[in-house]
Amino acid sequence: MPLISVILPAYNAAATLPEAVETLLRQTLDDFEILLIDDGSQDDTGQIIQRLASADARVRPVLSPHVGLIDTLNLGLAHAGGQLIARMDADDLAHPDRLRLQAQLLHDRPDVALASCLIECFPADAVREGFRIYAAWLNGLIEPGDIAREIFIESPLCHPSVMVRRHDLDEVGGYQERGWAEDYDLWLRLHLAGKRFAKVPQVLLSWREHPARLTRTDGRYSIENFLRAKAHYLSAGPLARTRTAILWGAGQTGRRLAKHLAREGVALLACIDIDPAKIGRSLRGAPICSPDALPGLCRTHGQPIILSAVASRGARDLIRGHLTRLGLVEGIDFLCVA
Repeated sequence: MPLISVILPAYNAAATLPEAVETLLRQTLDDFEILLIDDGSQDDTGQIIQRLASADARVRPVLSPHVGLIDTLNLGLAHAGGQLIARMDADDLAHPDRLRLQAQLLHDRPDVALASCLIECFPADAVREGFRIYAAWLNGLIEPGDIAREIFIESPLCHPSVMVRRHDLDEVGGYQERGWAEDYDLWLRLHLAGKRFAKVPQVLLSWREHPARLTRTDGRYSIENFLRAKAHYLSAGPLARTRTAILWGAGQTGRRLAKHLAREGVALLACIDIDPAKIGRSLRGAPICSPDALPGLCRTHGQPIILSAVASRGARDLIRGHLTRLGLVEGIDFLCVA
């Protein structure tokens, strides 16, 4: 059995698949297999997969009717023989040292379940400002503590950049369909199971941006569905014992998150906001108060978890600073969720 199984689903990917696979075949580590899964493509993807498999024994073709990404990923897992599972997309490019360095990280750090890396986005003329900001945020999260601290803000890992231990992936049930992003769902389940993530601090994946990416076209990746995922796993994890929270942010993001928390059975004790027009009103029955009221609220309610849900740029650091000056500890007393 190979050390690494690379799961690479492809749907109508004839234009980019050969180059993506070529970057894997040029890896400096040779102990791997590539599972090329044709998800019922209607172009020449199937023929390209068969040709690549005929030319290199490390390429294993898997043919499927069109079932969608989650079922395709689990089909890949069913065929995978490696102890380590790596992901790759049919339009991305791997650095020659990617598999070797990620496998080395997992070998050297048995406390880490999943290894990722830094990424670069291409082509440059297609990468918009929002995507550049997201990529810079991703590349700033390297060590397990950094990634865990930010995991409820956004997906802290680029899916096609990861390598995960097979037994850890199996332990949490592989990929699951829950109506939101399958990768973010997996990271949150692994996180709640106590698994740790780290990144090789080098750019090892070129992540292609284009308008047809699933994150642009599939409703599972919408902001609303990300908020649903956050509310579900907040209620299953940090808020499971008390089922209560104080929410910082009565704006659009806070209101939408509060709605989904309520659907998960989490009650708001209070809401914090700096807008004088909102202070004194209520959100889902909880009073909206100024930040000055926080110490008293914490004493009254026995130090509940505070969720910072303000998405405006720069607000997160300001709120973190305020809560830290009150002696509160991020990850224990408060979490940033936007």
